[in-house]
Amino acid sequence: MDWPAIGVERIAPEDFRPGFCPWPACAAHDESRPRLVRFHRHGEYRRLCDGRRVPRYRCSCCRRTFSQQTFAFSYYLKRPDLSLPVARGLVAGSAHRQIARSAACHQATVTRRSRRLGRHALLLHHLVLHALPSPGGEATVVDDFDTFAWSQYFPCTLPTATGAESWFVYGFAFARERRRGAMSRIQKRRRAALEARYGRPARNAVQGAFRGLIDALPGGPDRSLRLIADDDPAIRRAVRELAPSRPVVLTAHPNPSRGPKGSRRTPTARARDQALFPNDQLHRFLRHTEAAHRRQTIAFGRSYNGLAERLALFLVWRNLVQARSERRPRDGTTAMRLGITDHTWRWEEVLARRLQPSRVRPPAEVMSFYRREMVTPPLPGEHRHRLSRAF
Repeated sequence: MDWPAIGVERIAPEDFRPGFCPWPACAAHDESRPRLVRFHRHGEYRRLCDGRRVPRYRCSCCRRTFSQQTFAFSYYLKRPDLSLPVARGLVAGSAHRQIARSAACHQATVTRRSRRLGRHALLLHHLVLHALPSPGGEATVVDDFDTFAWSQYFPCTLPTATGAESWFVYGFAFARERRRGAMSRIQKRRRAALEARYGRPARNAVQGAFRGLIDALPGGPDRSLRLIADDDPAIRRAVRELAPSRPVVLTAHPNPSRGPKGSRRTPTARARDQALFPNDQLHRFLRHTEAAHRRQTIAFGRSYNGLAERLALFLVWRNLVQARSERRPRDGTTAMRLGITDHTWRWEEVLARRLQPSRVRPPAEVMSFYRREMVTPPLPGEHRHRLSRAF
């Protein structure tokens, strides 16, 4: 994968060379037109937060100016030193308030930085998927991951797809659900009042999420796909809908009834657990390392968009930074197992440069997460990402 080993900020001003124009409307912004890339030095300035000398440039094509800092992840940041501790804290299971206390900043600063890290992770994960040397070489395990935002009356599912052999996390989707399970009469009345006020989730939302996730998975030359899942009706219906356009071989393992805690597993239960182990392990990691997904937590996610952003950051950490097995760290990461990269990444390498959607060109589903377009019912006026000159 073509990715810089050091951050843009660590490159000496005399050694830095812009590779493209950062303005999306410019013809030199497109990487397919390298002949149009011509730039001239246009002065410099001193950065207030660290006193670093930053050179400026002018594009000979659109005549607009930019600087070396425009290509850095810390573009437009007054506290660039917070990105690394916030990223490490988010994947270590810390809540925003805990990270703010450790980093000596305000909680809102951690929340805004978490959003930026999530957007960056969405685009970086898309680039990693395009760097697969031979897609479609292994079966994929698909299962849902139930959680909630704001309160338990607004549950949602985040279906994930994991490689059966590499344990590489290929992606996730989102669907809003209706609260189910045992409820008292007061809780049922409360749910009915909230549904009357905010509306009920779409009937086939989970099925649509699985259909989009499965359709985006890399397959063989004929887009064929081998899928492993439990006996979820939503997955079966999604596979049937994709059958006319994409051949999918589904191996379903029904969820057997479990005995009392500590009892011996049946052969059917052992076969199911062994087949779905990569995804079950991923979900255990999420419960353990993400504060918003823990059972009986007080640090639950406040919005659906925040859950998606933190999950995207977790995927990048799981694929590129964290070892495939914590017991055998020398085996490398899941991305190394697929040949995407030849070494374990550091957080400094993950945040080495800024990514722009106009150059990465992710699909519409990824851009909906990027723009924070998922509406949490109690938060109809939630902040959307509509910046035109930042990212």
